[in-house]
Amino acid sequence: MVMGKRGRASAREVCRVLAVFLSLFPHVSLQCKILKCNSEFWASTSNSGPEEEFCTALRVYNSCVRRTARTCRGDLAYHSAQHGVEDLMSQHNCSKEGPTSQPRAGTPLPPPPPPLPPDSQERSDGPEVCHYERSLPRHTAPPNYTHCGFFGDPHLRTFGDDFQTCKVEGAWPLIHNKYLSVQVTNTPVVPGSLATATSKLTIIFKNFQECVDQKMFHAETGELPAAFADGSKNGGDRHGANTLRVVEKVPGQHVEIQARYIGTTIVVRQVGHYLTFAVRMPEEVVNSVEDGDNQDLYLCLHGCPANQRIDFRNLRVGEAEPHSAARTRSSSSTGAQGFTYQSAKARCKERLPVEDLYFQSCVFDLLSSGDVNFTMAAYYAFEDVKMLHSNSERYHIFEKDTLMGSAAPRGTCVLSLLFLNLLAVLLWTECCVPTTSWCV
Repeated sequence: MVMGKRGRASAREVCRVLAVFLSLFPHVSLQCKILKCNSEFWASTSNSGPEEEFCTALRVYNSCVRRTARTCRGDLAYHSAQHGVEDLMSQHNCSKEGPTSQPRAGTPLPPPPPPLPPDSQERSDGPEVCHYERSLPRHTAPPNYTHCGFFGDPHLRTFGDDFQTCKVEGAWPLIHNKYLSVQVTNTPVVPGSLATATSKLTIIFKNFQECVDQKMFHAETGELPAAFADGSKNGGDRHGANTLRVVEKVPGQHVEIQARYIGTTIVVRQVGHYLTFAVRMPEEVVNSVEDGDNQDLYLCLHGCPANQRIDFRNLRVGEAEPHSAARTRSSSSTGAQGFTYQSAKARCKERLPVEDLYFQSCVFDLLSSGDVNFTMAAYYAFEDVKMLHSNSERYHIFEKDTLMGSAAPRGTCVLSLLFLNLLAVLLWTECCVPTTSWCV
């Protein structure tokens, strides 16, 4: 790798160390904004420039770190940033007193490059190994793409199209294979309730040949960034870096991460106070498990553990009036109204006219939380299915699909028992005749 000035290398190393700390300690409080300070500093020092500008960026960084002192006290990432900026200022003889705005701010930016024709960037950037479909052997069948979604209370659609509602409070892995890891953190929606929703999401893309450097994307309630944790928007300095990139669709609400080198697209949204996750991934990548890794808790592949699932199939008219205590807590904490079964159905019908499991999950979330934002979470989850799922006939999942899937093993066992019983009766009939004394 070609290195720039000594100062730039040191700054880059500091940011990478901070990124590692953030990935190891995902429990940073929602109020601590040290990640934002880190990203802004990285962005301001990514291009080479005069030493004075680097010192100015360090002063801005130092000021940002100092502002987070109260909310980040006791956080390891904060203390690492605090010591790191002091070391850099000492190393480059930067005074703590001085300008805190860049002198080149008034210089007009160059015009943006003309838009590329469709797929031209994919053909021109990086070797073929950095583009999943083009790296496949010739004359092979096209890859089979699968989808996983995680949204709402939370509800999980696995790569195998199983639909589950789960408790899973705390940190849980959604995906973990040779190429990337995804972890969510779920917090209670209403105090004392089993209902939880996703408040944090961390995605780590691992180093891949000559294509991309390791990158981490971290989002949490109130902060959906348009870049990786180090401030960059692509896979680094390698020739295939643009095969991994972050694209902001709606600021603070909708981000898409395109990882062409593994044929994967990830959609992250913030809807109300919580995050949603959706992914499109080739089956080969889904099953690329590291040797020796325990994949039992890989939710997108195996679903939620049985003891973490919530069965809402008994949600019927007359059975699902909201509990008064939960409704009171919800109204006082979020300002949302309480719902009856009928009013929840009417609200969900506005966005989800087909009464599939996305519709049912919407009704369940309104009854359990009273938060109307969950209506939009279910709506966008289904919109992401239409964009990411490879089989249009499987967009909707109905209750009968889930019941048939769960009943199939039991049906097989019942048939087997019947067959064995019938075989036993036939054998007894054949052997036990009046002339045989040993059957008596």
